[in-house]
Amino acid sequence: MLSDQDFQRNVWLAGVDGYGDVTDAVYRLVEDTWLDNWSAEKYVGTIFRDSQEAALVDTAVLRVLRIMHQVGPDAPVAAYLDHQGWPDAVRAARDAHIRLAASDGDDPDTPPRSLEVLQIMTRTA
Repeated sequence: MLSDQDFQRNVWLAGVDGYGDVTDAVYRLVEDTWLDNWSAEKYVGTIFRDSQEAALVDTAVLRVLRIMHQVGPDAPVAAYLDHQGWPDAVRAARDAHIRLAASDGDDPDTPPRSLEVLQIMTRTA
């Protein structure tokens, strides 16, 4: 979601239900992992395969968080998308996404899944 500008315009900006918004995406990225408190390097071997994956994720997280702190966590989607640093944040997220998807054998160009689908995929038996 954070790495796909078309998705951001066509879903978030358009207010399509079922996907949350940019703030939801940021919180899903950092709250479950505490990436807002320490480096992704801490998760090499558990979440990330190597230091390169961790470094790419760190770069993306820091850029997105910097913007979130500047516009405010409850800012409308347009405030993020119009921020001067947003294209760099999206590019950093895309770099991380491509690396992670390749490592998982996934297609990095697969459209983001809805929150409902993500919830189903992450359920444990």
